[in-house]
Amino acid sequence: MARVYIHEFVDVLGTERARYQHHMTANWCPEAGPLRRQQCFGVFSVVGSTGRWPQVVNLWEYAGWEDLAHNFEVELVGPSHRDPMLAEWWEQAATFRTGGHDRILVAHPDSPSIESWQDRGGTGAVAYVHEILKCRAGRATDLCDAVAGPATEDHSRFGLELVGAFRTAMSADDEVVGMWSVPDWDSWARFESASDGGDVEFLHLYERLGDVVTARQRILLVDAELSPLRIGRQPTAADRRPLDQI
Repeated sequence: MARVYIHEFVDVLGTERARYQHHMTANWCPEAGPLRRQQCFGVFSVVGSTGRWPQVVNLWEYAGWEDLAHNFEVELVGPSHRDPMLAEWWEQAATFRTGGHDRILVAHPDSPSIESWQDRGGTGAVAYVHEILKCRAGRATDLCDAVAGPATEDHSRFGLELVGAFRTAMSADDEVVGMWSVPDWDSWARFESASDGGDVEFLHLYERLGDVVTARQRILLVDAELSPLRIGRQPTAADRRPLDQI
């Protein structure tokens, strides 16, 4: 069974990002995670110089489509389509964010699960390269194979490690999301320098896959304080702090 994910780009109020991230981890995961049969894969800040700001990325993992359906069953109740058990949580969250854009992702078989990362104690990364690759309709599986295969070797030359490779679902099978951990800023600089000069073979997917790749966007992410990829576990109630102390 393929793991599926909710991938969220969330626009937050400029001074509220840290509070929103704490609310999304320590205040959400302990109760809502088991209730919705989901695990937090990661919560990240978008490095504003590389993408939209202020913005947060949330990534939620489900064992399969059945668990995602269960999540929606729990969520979409009542006239407000909001779980009444979390009414106070939703009210607080609304003060931190203004909107966003979500997509459903399907993991490549070789894409690590959050449990595998937690078993390793997290990624130890200073940042993550996050890429959205567009391709011709019907070719996302081929492109995702390339991200999880040859691209893994290409990125490893610069110390970057595959964190996740995903196809976007509920679309024309025309989009792939890839994430790579960056061990230190010198490694990122070498990677981008080579990329800018066209020396990284992965950037030649046009040649590897013909005219499959039609567009790509790369941004940088950094872990939130309680992101599981950073702390090597799911956030718990013991992590909670008053929001005025964040």
